Amino acid sequence: MVDLRSLRYFVAVAEELNVGRAAARLHMSQPPLSRAIQQLEGSLGVELFTRSVRGMALTEAGHALLPEAREVLARVESLPSLVSEAADVRTITIGTLADSLDHAGRGLIDAFRSRCPGVEIRIVEGDLSDPTVGVDRGLVDVALTRGPFSATGVAVAEIRRDPVGVVMRATDPLASCERLRLDDLRERRWFRVPDTADPLWRDYWAGGRKPGDGHEDDTIVRTVRECIQAVLWSNSIGLAPLTINRAPGIVVVPVDGVTPSPLVVAWRRRDRRPLVHRFVDVATASARSARQGSG
Repeated sequence: MVDLRSLRYFVAVAEELNVGRAAARLHMSQPPLSRAIQQLEGSLGVELFTRSVRGMALTEAGHALLPEAREVLARVESLPSLVSEAADVRTITIGTLADSLDHAGRGLIDAFRSRCPGVEIRIVEGDLSDPTVGVDRGLVDVALTRGPFSATGVAVAEIRRDPVGVVMRATDPLASCERLRLDDLRERRWFRVPDTADPLWRDYWAGGRKPGDGHEDDTIVRTVRECIQAVLWSNSIGLAPLTINRAPGIVVVPVDGVTPSPLVVAWRRRDRRPLVHRFVDVATASARSARQGSG
């Protein structure tokens, strides 16, 4: 029999493709996690992973199970928000990615608190492996994040679009260029989000570099801080909005061939709670006011 815990364990291992990292993420030790995965494979009668000296990979059965497992877990994890909707709980949990809340503007915070006085606001900061910051799984009510991504069941409203550049050390030979092309950067070592991240999101920030293209030495990152450290310590490069908060010794050179990154507010399509939609309305109205003010 397949239970929710087994599915949660499977998703963690499938996203990390490493039992050690998955165990750390789940706050457990490796042996029971390995046994749970083996028991799940036994229950289903299929192998979900291939295991070799080069690491782990999903089998065809594993690839088929992963989106279904995520959907089951998402429905279970969304139960608290459904209950709070019925009880009219006056709390909203806002997920943020990197510095997206700062870039959305102080006016958004003031406008929402003015329109919805007395509402308790909780902030959850996500990492670069999940562009929805958990909104698709019901972990947060709304998210201020960046696109593009293709999460199922998630609606987005655009706040603005920011041009993208390549992040590199200030001493890099290309750092003095006014603009760069992606072709100028193909042979460099990049930082990039995990291969298990949303494919559209992953490929966009990888400049079109895909898993298995022979870039095994790229640095996998989950936070903006890790991106900066990869540049400073490993001489990696990578893409980021030109609005990124700069660190000493870092430059961001505009790059051609990459469409601007949208800053968006995201929420679950099936979420009908008035508080969620008031936040979306305030976010989009604040964005319009900011554009009119700058114009």
